[in-house]
Amino acid sequence: MAKKKASGSGDLVIVESPAKAKTIEKYLGEGYTVLSSYGHVRDLPERDLSVDVENGFEPTYIIPDDKKDRLSALKREADKAAIVWLATDEDREGEAISWHLKEALKLPADKVRRITFNEITKPAILKAIENPRQIDVHLVDAQQARRVLDRLVGYELSPILWRKVKPSLSAGRVQSVAVRLIVEREREILGFAEKSAFRITALLITGSPGSGTGATVKAELPKRFATEAEAMAFLQGCVGATFTVNAVEKKPGKRTPAAPFTTSTLQQEASRKLGFGVDRTMRIAQGLYEQGHITYMRTDSVNLSEQAIAAAEAAITAQYGARYCKTRRYQSKSKGAQEAHEAIRPTDFNVGSAGADRDAERLYDLIRKRTFASQMADAELEKTVVNIAISSRPGEDLVAQGEVILFDGFLKVYMEGRDDEGDTEEQEGLLPDMKQGERLGLQEMTATQRFERPAPRYTEASLVKKLEELGIGRPSTYAPTISTVQKRGYVVKENRDGTPRPYRILTLAGDAISDRTAMENVGAEKQKLFPTDIGMVVNDFLVEHFPTIVDLNFTAYVEGEFDQIAEGTMNWRQMLKEFYAPFHKTIGTVSETAERATGARELGLDPASGRKVHARIGRFGPMIQIGEADDEEKPKFASLRKDQSIGTITLQEALDLFKLPRTLGERDGEVCSVGIGRFGPYVRLGSTYASLTAEDDPLEITLQRAIELIDLKKAASATRDLGEYKGEMIVAGRGRFGPYVKFGKTYANIPKTEDPAAVTLERAIELVEAKLAGARQNVLKEFEGSVIQVLDGRYGPYITDGSKNANVPKGTEPEDVTLEQATELLAAAPEKKGGGRRGTARGAAAKKAPAKKAAAKKTARKRS
Repeated sequence: MAKKKASGSGDLVIVESPAKAKTIEKYLGEGYTVLSSYGHVRDLPERDLSVDVENGFEPTYIIPDDKKDRLSALKREADKAAIVWLATDEDREGEAISWHLKEALKLPADKVRRITFNEITKPAILKAIENPRQIDVHLVDAQQARRVLDRLVGYELSPILWRKVKPSLSAGRVQSVAVRLIVEREREILGFAEKSAFRITALLITGSPGSGTGATVKAELPKRFATEAEAMAFLQGCVGATFTVNAVEKKPGKRTPAAPFTTSTLQQEASRKLGFGVDRTMRIAQGLYEQGHITYMRTDSVNLSEQAIAAAEAAITAQYGARYCKTRRYQSKSKGAQEAHEAIRPTDFNVGSAGADRDAERLYDLIRKRTFASQMADAELEKTVVNIAISSRPGEDLVAQGEVILFDGFLKVYMEGRDDEGDTEEQEGLLPDMKQGERLGLQEMTATQRFERPAPRYTEASLVKKLEELGIGRPSTYAPTISTVQKRGYVVKENRDGTPRPYRILTLAGDAISDRTAMENVGAEKQKLFPTDIGMVVNDFLVEHFPTIVDLNFTAYVEGEFDQIAEGTMNWRQMLKEFYAPFHKTIGTVSETAERATGARELGLDPASGRKVHARIGRFGPMIQIGEADDEEKPKFASLRKDQSIGTITLQEALDLFKLPRTLGERDGEVCSVGIGRFGPYVRLGSTYASLTAEDDPLEITLQRAIELIDLKKAASATRDLGEYKGEMIVAGRGRFGPYVKFGKTYANIPKTEDPAAVTLERAIELVEAKLAGARQNVLKEFEGSVIQVLDGRYGPYITDGSKNANVPKGTEPEDVTLEQATELLAAAPEKKGGGRRGTARGAAAKKAPAKKAAAKKTARKRS
């Protein structure tokens, strides 16, 4: 236990989340009260600039309404405490939260202690208490500079987009650069000039011809042939030729393990190996950190502490033996990386499990193995290269390559994933023993047409990698950046089907050459990032009128300036002044002179009316327009389908859109129709809607197929009983968010990788228990013999009985709520709607939103 002075007052420790608070209070013991701030307690208001650009860019912070009660409770405890320990996260944002707490609570400097720790373990917490410091104002200034700069850019740039592109758009500094990278990659792919070449491979046999005891060797000609005629000539030249081993080279090789995880490398590897998006990875990692399983998950350092290295060495030696251990000290290549911080690693190398949650377990296992591997010996290899001469083609040797692992080293634990999508067709494993001068028999030789590929589209993980390489963003910004560009509709993450493409194959076997045409699927994409039409038009507008904002080098330069501010070598107000003056001037110029950007593309003439047909961005998104505004006949409009783009749609495809919606027929007196809605093509029968599949064409679909889709939708909505568990039935079904299992009032999603129809009772119990285990982490208080609980919610603590929710009263700590008080509050609360936690509050807010907007517009008209 931490030692306490024998004074009358205890100390207050403030952390960011309730999950951490309970654990830390247990470690500190009596004399310490640990409370949560639930994140930021002050921020810039949502609807005002609140930055005085005339007076040193002084920000005006407010306390949001949903934080006033929390701050009042913290204030009461802080006033009673002898010392207030600010224990928010160790990054710049955590430092800023501590500073805001000090200011908002009006704490005198001599009463404040700032502590940080990169793992939630008892030794780390007690060590932090023994080594307090003051708030680092340079880190706070760096965070303020980022917040103010992003507010200036967003607040002044977004209205320009509303007027010049489309209402309700928004722009951000780092997000706009991320969109630019995705747009430029897409155009690079669309404009890629496809070229092909013929690749020569051969299957050769060792030993005496016809003996049947020889081994097969796969070899390849290093050069490619540009045309089929050249490839055919080469094969013809090999008819009747002899193949002789010209040279055999064996050389040792090694593979070295990758460094422990940083935020970006964890996001990349979790994407490759587990299929997690970056936002999902960070949510799971946050939970692992708060539960004390791993160190802090927002870091750009690959450094491990000496204690961690020693612990890893002991664990590896005990589990695998001394030969597998090799301690390593890594250095970060990232600019601005703080070596005082650590890489992401387990807090205890001897703990092999992180609880019942399957996703958390998988991510923890990945982190643990990666850290282990980083402290293990190299893998030792032997590489063999054999040159095989062709008697009729002197100087054009075939090459066979093989590799065998002599000592697995770190590969026993972990192999790093790869992003490249190229072919990996080299000889695997050990080549058969061959000697110089040995004759080989030809089984067959093949010339295969292969096409060049453009650079691949970005995944979330590869985009993070690119941003890090360019020095854009920091560990805390990667996931929010990628999430934001998708929420704003500038980018979509989705799968897309490929298209068939023919290719040629020539084969030499038994002194005869045959040829054939085969088919391959080209361009299929899985979970890739595509720019939307809106994203491309906005990007082009920003590149033309605000080149500095979306300039990759400038954005990286600004990140470097934030680093200098954090180090205390640059004044944050001066940095903002140098940026703002030219930026604000450009805003004025563009507002007055720039034309409206629609991305308009003329497709041709409408055969029926002779009027022009355009694809462009309209008020409600991408659309087709027939005719002009000043024509005698009003223009006609149709929205594009989800799988169409203004950049690639043809005239006929555009005209077809005006054929929808169309009636297909009737069933049981109800009309069945097909149309295109906000979420794509659909069929409708009465009040039932069903989406079309990728194979269904809304212009070709029949009544029979439409009814089939409707019936499938109705069947999918039904539930099936799996069996009883603890006296209650577990059922499986499909809801708005996909397939699920349900036990009582608990719903658990069925993973996308599993077939819902194949889920057994045993698997359903696993899913339910994992969901309940995760929910229990959010339980702040339970009442014996009652279903009522006090939970830690997204917007603060609340009371629930499963059917109703009620806020914890102002000024009351969750632990102090009584069962009688909770029952009274729930009795007065409305029933939940939509099945979601705190759904009523969100629904009410959503209903009020239009009124607020209308009032704001009315006020604006009065002012003008």
